[in-house]
Amino acid sequence: MDNLFWKNKQATKRVLEKPFNSEEEFEKIVFETPEILEDIFLLKRQVRTGNKGGIPDIVGIDNDGNICIVEMKNTTIDASIIPQVLQYVFWAETNPDSIKSLWLVCENKPDELSISWDDFQVRIVVVAPKILPSTLDIVNKINYPVDLIEVNRWIDSDNQFLLLRKLEPEERKNRPKPVNGLQTYDSEFYKREYNKESATYFLQYVKEIDDIIKAKNGH
Repeated sequence: MDNLFWKNKQATKRVLEKPFNSEEEFEKIVFETPEILEDIFLLKRQVRTGNKGGIPDIVGIDNDGNICIVEMKNTTIDASIIPQVLQYVFWAETNPDSIKSLWLVCENKPDELSISWDDFQVRIVVVAPKILPSTLDIVNKINYPVDLIEVNRWIDSDNQFLLLRKLEPEERKNRPKPVNGLQTYDSEFYKREYNKESATYFLQYVKEIDDIIKAKNGH
């Protein structure tokens, strides 16, 4: 557990960590604190997509005119979140008029934002108190921009302190490798070269994403 201390000229005080009481509270705080997702204008919470794929927690538009699907979980999350969010991404791509309607009825929208409703990029934003680093492995396998953001809270009387941490892929140093033939990147390769349990989960999530993409393309 992280510790947070408040120090001034008079004293040093330990501030108590305070987890969010529910996913609804977590979502409400993020939605009402625009500084957390500073480059995204948040349109609406709990957008109903009208299908069995569920509903995005928050839909927004960033400064570059990208449609942002914000998925929030008040728990530790792993790579299994990505196939779920991809369903919302495909909904956004096939229902631009629905998002445009949200934009048109939204009050106080920034005048400087310009959105190309016929040709826009979808950006994924995942927010949770804890995101396992292994989530980055599958994020690097999909062709959508993804932000993984951890948000945690500390409280002192009526004051709330929110700590944000964005997960970034680690730079891999290039190391010389022996020359060999073309590798076959099948399940046996991943289980041999990596932790077997992690490899099994990774392959499962890759298959789920592949199934979603095939369903989208009608194959």
